[in-house]
Amino acid sequence: MAGNYGMQQLIPIVNKLQDAFVQMGVHMSLDLPQIAVVGGQSAGKSSVLENFVGRDFLPRGSGIVTRRPLILQLIHGNAEFAEFLHCKGKKFTDFNEVRSEIEAETDRVTGSNKGISPVPINLRVYSPNVLNLTLIDLPGLTKVPIGDQPPDIEQQIKAMIFQFIRRESCLILAVTPANTDLANSDALKLAKEVDPQGLRTIGVITKLDLMDEGTDARDVLENKLLPLRRGYIGVVNRSQKDIDGRKDIAAAMAAERKFFLSHPAYRHLADRLGTPYLQRVLNQQLTNHIRDTLPGLRDKLQKQLLALEKDVEQYKHFRPDDPSIKTKAMLQMIQQLQTEFEKTIEGSGSAQINTNELSGGAKINRLFHERFPFEIVKMEIDEKELRREIAFAIRNIHGIRVGLFTPDMAFEAIVKKQIARLKEPCLKCVDLVVQELSNVVRMCTERMSRYPRLREETERIIMSHVRSREQQCKDQLVLLVDCELAYMNTNHEDFIGFAKSKGDKRAHSPPNCAQNQSESAAKSGHRTLGNQVIRKGFMCIHNLGIMKGGSRDYWFVLTSESISWYKDEEEREKKYMLPLDGLKLRDLEQGFMSRRHMFALFNPEGRNVYKDYKQLELSCETQDDVDSWKASFLRAGVYPEKTSEASNGEEGEGNENSDSAGSSSMDPQLERQVETIRNLVDSYMRIVTKTTRDLVPKTIMMMIINNAKDFINGELLAHLYASGDQVILIKYLIK
Repeated sequence: MAGNYGMQQLIPIVNKLQDAFVQMGVHMSLDLPQIAVVGGQSAGKSSVLENFVGRDFLPRGSGIVTRRPLILQLIHGNAEFAEFLHCKGKKFTDFNEVRSEIEAETDRVTGSNKGISPVPINLRVYSPNVLNLTLIDLPGLTKVPIGDQPPDIEQQIKAMIFQFIRRESCLILAVTPANTDLANSDALKLAKEVDPQGLRTIGVITKLDLMDEGTDARDVLENKLLPLRRGYIGVVNRSQKDIDGRKDIAAAMAAERKFFLSHPAYRHLADRLGTPYLQRVLNQQLTNHIRDTLPGLRDKLQKQLLALEKDVEQYKHFRPDDPSIKTKAMLQMIQQLQTEFEKTIEGSGSAQINTNELSGGAKINRLFHERFPFEIVKMEIDEKELRREIAFAIRNIHGIRVGLFTPDMAFEAIVKKQIARLKEPCLKCVDLVVQELSNVVRMCTERMSRYPRLREETERIIMSHVRSREQQCKDQLVLLVDCELAYMNTNHEDFIGFAKSKGDKRAHSPPNCAQNQSESAAKSGHRTLGNQVIRKGFMCIHNLGIMKGGSRDYWFVLTSESISWYKDEEEREKKYMLPLDGLKLRDLEQGFMSRRHMFALFNPEGRNVYKDYKQLELSCETQDDVDSWKASFLRAGVYPEKTSEASNGEEGEGNENSDSAGSSSMDPQLERQVETIRNLVDSYMRIVTKTTRDLVPKTIMMMIINNAKDFINGELLAHLYASGDQVILIKYLIK
């Protein structure tokens, strides 16, 4: 054996590590240096390995023969015998028995009908004719399944091969027959995928003696065609006739040497070709490879050792009946729950981020700023009924007298009735937030799933506390609405009846001033935003003509003045731009066999919205997306239709006014007073809803969400210990 003795001992040491890991039966995240033999079926892999040993010991036959990885450890020694790791202590001196044992062990795991398995067979061969070397013989690639092989046998074999050759610590011995086109080599193709630079690949060209007359592989062996950093080595194996005739391997190697010396194309390369040279190269390459990877290998081992020692130290003084262990385990789980709950609500990066839908703090944010405002706007106000109520209120306040002035009491009575209706969306918002908090708690307690009793008790305690706070929060929100009912602040600076000039001491502007200001505010609406972009995203248009593409998705851009749609999100090809002036929203029923949620943009006056269409029908995949788009349209000043609008169809404004006052509709003075009160109510309700939209999220945040965080951080553990099921909880912990 040539070379440094200490370096030569590296390979047996790595062999011992490999055996140790296999025997322990545990996965060690440690990539040991090794050489994997890769090639197609009948490429000559088995013959190369047998030439190394100088013995016939590998199974042969048609179809796929190597059906499990064979880890072959060659060790230089004085005696010649073989050992299997699964037959420890038994020495095989007859190599025919070695072949039989490989076949039997393969069938034991894979069955006798050509199945495959990634579980390796470990074989160690001692011989004076070998150099220290470790190789992994992998199954050859097959295209067509036979026997009970699955249809995806090719993918399974590839996956098995990649399991070994993907590791940076693995050298790849790519075996390719010379009588096939090198560009179509299965082995080189696989090696290229994991080693594109060719740094870890050693090429072996077999069957050089079977090439067509007048052709040779000189360019390949000289590393000119498809070059590899480690080059190519040519070998000549025994033919099937030689094997059947039991030709001695020593004689075959002598014939191989003679072939290279006598062939004009290979004569100048003869010293760098042949099985003995390949064995020496692999021995040297593997030794150098182990030497190069040894520092990293040692660091990984040391890190794993330190981690294991730390774990072992915890269990040195472990006593199953020690109550402190149970307390510590429960404490750790509650601390994890506290952290997860905080991250899920505050959005600081939970370990398990939901990529499918909004959840936790993001979902609550949408409830506060999209769903809740939409619920307020969606409150059904029957315009016809409202005007009738105002008319009756004015007439009842005047009584038998003829009223010359618009009465304040009518305004107050109507406003109080409208403010009282705000309670419903406020309480609904609380319900939705509590429902989402329940989902958050359930998600955060999943780490306790191994202890179902503890998880159940934890969820019960947290949600009981949240439910108690829910009722207090609802009481507080009802109180806020009652506060609005208690006093009408008609001196509010945003109220159109408030006198803004210093010289004007009147509590209200004249009727025509109130009417003009309210109309101006209603018309300007979203224009105060400027033409800013409010939202972008995909929606589907449903009522396009069949010749124009039918229903299809477009990329929509909603601004404060218009909505445009494009072919795609690159916004290059604009299809249409629709002004939002005078438009409203209405819900549509889902189409037959359709799962999409639909709504429409329309003009209440019955004019065409888009080309010849009275409405633009849109849809989204989920109801959440629809609600979000509706909230965005609210910001742009596009409101949902009221029931009165839907029922009255295209009735004119004057006709509604004439109906609203009943039998006294012809009194122009009463009509003016009704219009004034209506505008004043609209202005004051705008102030109240603005305040409500601001205070409701703040109240829910303080009284429920922040309080729940404080409860989990400060009181949950005490409640768990105070519960009557403490013993049961601890029993679950030690299981």
